[in-house]
Amino acid sequence: MRRNPPAPPAGAQEPKQPKRFTLLLKRLWLLFAQAVTVGVAAAFVWRALPLVDATLTTLFPRPAGTPSADADAARPAPGDYSLAVERAAPSVVNIFTRREAPGIRTEQIGVDWNANPELHMRALGSGVVVSKDGGILTNYHVVDGVRNLFVALPDGRTYEAVLRGNDVETDLALLRIARPRSDAGELGLEPIRIGDSSRLKVGQTVLAIGNPFDVGQSVTAGVVSALGRHGFGLNNYEDFIQTDAAINQGNSGGALINLEGELIGVNSAIFSPDSGEGFVGIGFAIPSSIVSTVLPALIAGRTLERGYLGFVPRQLSQELAQDLSLKVRSGVLVKQVIPNSPAALADIRSFDVILEVNGEPIKRANRLLSLIARLKPGADVEVKVLRGPRTLVKHLTASVRPRESLEKEALIPPPME
Repeated sequence: MRRNPPAPPAGAQEPKQPKRFTLLLKRLWLLFAQAVTVGVAAAFVWRALPLVDATLTTLFPRPAGTPSADADAARPAPGDYSLAVERAAPSVVNIFTRREAPGIRTEQIGVDWNANPELHMRALGSGVVVSKDGGILTNYHVVDGVRNLFVALPDGRTYEAVLRGNDVETDLALLRIARPRSDAGELGLEPIRIGDSSRLKVGQTVLAIGNPFDVGQSVTAGVVSALGRHGFGLNNYEDFIQTDAAINQGNSGGALINLEGELIGVNSAIFSPDSGEGFVGIGFAIPSSIVSTVLPALIAGRTLERGYLGFVPRQLSQELAQDLSLKVRSGVLVKQVIPNSPAALADIRSFDVILEVNGEPIKRANRLLSLIARLKPGADVEVKVLRGPRTLVKHLTASVRPRESLEKEALIPPPME
């Protein structure tokens, strides 16, 4: 016989039902968990698609000529610089001279004994094609004082060349291919594309193209080691790109390019503790920002006119500032004032520290010289200087920079051993 459950004691409360709030939280948690699961699955599929596509492409190659196949073929693999070289290498040439050289040893490289043993071909350096009519940019030190200049193109053609213009201050020169009147056809030259060196970053990959040791056109790879190097006395306007891409004798005047195949520098010099040593990992190139300033004047046959104030700047180091008891620890010190110059007439003195020029703060000597060079002759210039504890404002009138001017950066003395 089924018995009824005992009745609850008098005064006891009925069990409480779950609250609506608790049920709502459970539902929200369930929705959140489902959303997270769907999101993780979608992310996994998205990340796996390239792998799946690559696997399918390997198993079932796309027909040649399809846009996707062509794009895959044109895209270089990481560490593959061939596309940049293909773009720039046809624009890099070898510059050499010929001279009579009796008694040359037979083991010397560069002598064609079968063709003309009395003529010796001596490689000078490299150059870069900058115009379709035969304009070749190179370093001035490569061709300085050399007669009988010749240019060898990458396809093997050789032409005589003449010096059309130079800028000693930046160590740049422009050659022009000289062809006989009977050769009136197109040269078929491809000028190199000039990039923007101001966008370079330390650590960026660069390539050097040139003719080292007269072995033929060669390519080396490296990185931008530093920017804005100066104070070496190699030329008057130094703002070098430092690179560890191998640069050797014969590379001077050649191209330093980015991975787009654009010229971002002209290879110029190497640092070597011993003159007998070769490349030790420190090379310098003139940045394309300077090339872009100088090249139009060289092509047009104009003399480049620069501004001039008339003092010798020196980079101020912390040690020098401390020795001179200066309030500032960095900037540009006036080492020497040139007599009768705008600086002398405005009472700028040795050991003044240049703080500003026309409101622009000055931190580096090479940038100060570049700023002065951009001044138009006759322009009014306001220069703020620190003299002892006082800050003074001087007003100058820029003049034309004379040839072989003494207004150049004072060399940074080597460290004491």
